[in-house]
Amino acid sequence: MTETTNQSGFTLRIRLAAGGELVMGPGRADLLELIQTTGSIAAAGREMGMSYKRAWALVETMNGLFRAPLVEAMKGGAGGGGARLTETGLQVLNAYRGLEAESARAGAAFLAELSAALPVSRERKDG
Repeated sequence: MTETTNQSGFTLRIRLAAGGELVMGPGRADLLELIQTTGSIAAAGREMGMSYKRAWALVETMNGLFRAPLVEAMKGGAGGGGARLTETGLQVLNAYRGLEAESARAGAAFLAELSAALPVSRERKDG
């Protein structure tokens, strides 16, 4: 989901930090995307191979880092519970995915130059 491999064979993985703390990265973006798709924090975590507790902890961390929560959990009941991205969550996810795509486009020439400097055996193995 998060990896964009271009013609150079490199994969860009962007992590954003503020004040020394990770704010957004590929795993967090994937979790947000899966919450939006599945409507469930638990299901999103399972799909990523992480525990319910870990998925919830990441959501709580992300919710605390931004001015407004990114994920809204709904209580269970007759219709069941669930979760969804808030307007801020959608905005943050879309901005992060846009940054990934734009970085890959803008850096393509540099990545090709770096790739050309690798030994041929390395290019074949990874690309």
